[in-house]
Amino acid sequence: MSQTRRDFVKTTAIGGAALGLAAHPGCATLGNMFGSIKQKRILILGGTAFLGPAIVNRARANGHEVTLFNRGRTNADLFPELEKLVGDRDGNLEALKGRDWDVCIDTSGYIPHMVRDSAELLKGHVGQYIFVSTISVYGDFVQKGIDENFPVGTLTAEQIAAARTMRDITGENYGPLKALCEQEAQKAFPGAACNIRPGLIVGPMDRSDRYTYWPVRIAKGGEVLAPEGPDTPTQIIDVRDLGEWIVRCAERDTNGVFNATSRPYAVTMGSLLEGCRKASGSDATFTWADAKFLEAQEVAPWSDLPVWLPLDGENAGHPFVNVDRAVKAGLKYRTVETTAADTLAWWATLDPERRDAPTRSGLSSEREAEVLKAWHQQNG
Repeated sequence: MSQTRRDFVKTTAIGGAALGLAAHPGCATLGNMFGSIKQKRILILGGTAFLGPAIVNRARANGHEVTLFNRGRTNADLFPELEKLVGDRDGNLEALKGRDWDVCIDTSGYIPHMVRDSAELLKGHVGQYIFVSTISVYGDFVQKGIDENFPVGTLTAEQIAAARTMRDITGENYGPLKALCEQEAQKAFPGAACNIRPGLIVGPMDRSDRYTYWPVRIAKGGEVLAPEGPDTPTQIIDVRDLGEWIVRCAERDTNGVFNATSRPYAVTMGSLLEGCRKASGSDATFTWADAKFLEAQEVAPWSDLPVWLPLDGENAGHPFVNVDRAVKAGLKYRTVETTAADTLAWWATLDPERRDAPTRSGLSSEREAEVLKAWHQQNG
């Protein structure tokens, strides 16, 4: 069964809240100790799921004052020492009224009217509005080298009106809705909005298994079914790299629109899987099956074999998104081996039941064995 990136994009973007450790309150970077970083008051809309803690940890490590605004439901015990304002993006913003911050970082905006409400309320009370968007805003990925000027997807007035809650988000409207959210941020903060478009976010605390499947599976060793070929390019961004760069944008008053993922050709399926093998020290071997065979076996790209998409049709340009603007603005990258090692360390802290069933993305061991058997029967 064929599955496109957009079919799986909702779980890619929304999934991913799990427990994490806060940075030590006394931790400071050299830049902060020597006064090169101006302390800021940072409001985070969200802050306790996946990307949120990565931002919080870096902001606190750099000496910034952090306030969280969310419903108080996801990882509510996280960051007990921080100021927490309780409310809801859908009509309950009372806790934000009459307060001032230097920066707002919006990690939880998916519906345009909700971003409009928060941005309008904070206008005049916040100096900069950083909105976490997605590369899924683009209308298609047929073309290689998509940069920030590439056209975004659109919706009809009826489609926009129909998307009033998180439950209304689908793989089809997710990207265009995010594009509309960007526009709301820009309207409320002209010249002071920073719209960041991440690619696939990976690493510790991702509960979706959208990347985690690979280090966990490879750590078990043995023959591993791998897609297409080791030179097949892909793009990912470690959640900590993204979180640290978002804080850097706040510190430097960096505004504009930025794609944020790895450089084109910097990560291949081969380098990603080999990084997982080195991080785990396993005896895994890789059997590379071509896209035509996988399609015949109804192995879906992006979900059954995460991170990978065939480089044809609407996905031909997917792993070649241009990130020159973000790199120039200071985006830096960990190695794929580091990401794999840290993901495995986090995975080891989870409940045994969760570790025994990493099937939110990826193939079950039984299904993988079936496909490998079919491959060997076909190829001798």
